[in-house]
Amino acid sequence: MDDRKLLTIAENIKENSYSPYSNFRVGAAVLTESGKTFAGVNVENASFGATICAERTAVFKAVSEGERKIMAVAISSDSDDYTFPCGICRQVLAEFGADDTRVICGNRNGEFKVFRLGELLPNAFLKF
Repeated sequence: MDDRKLLTIAENIKENSYSPYSNFRVGAAVLTESGKTFAGVNVENASFGATICAERTAVFKAVSEGERKIMAVAISSDSDDYTFPCGICRQVLAEFGADDTRVICGNRNGEFKVFRLGELLPNAFLKF
């Protein structure tokens, strides 16, 4: 799947975001080694620690369906700036991805930049 198509999935799913506290809608889509895609949104909670990011929602959906290898993730929000995964999401992506996993960071205008996960999380804490 090409990067634009994966980003479009992320852009479309963000409509389902539950973000009444931050008003910052985020959608994410992951592509797994088997070629399947899984999408997720951020889900906020009045107890902020219970909030989950879109990227982790998508990864956890994939893992719960038996997938264990993430090839790419696309992230979209309503921001004019490119949307990057937070630190916790980068660590979760490292658990199921690799240094060369593509991270497609989009903005509200449909523009995007592609990075390798190893660029965004050098020296990740990994299994030993």
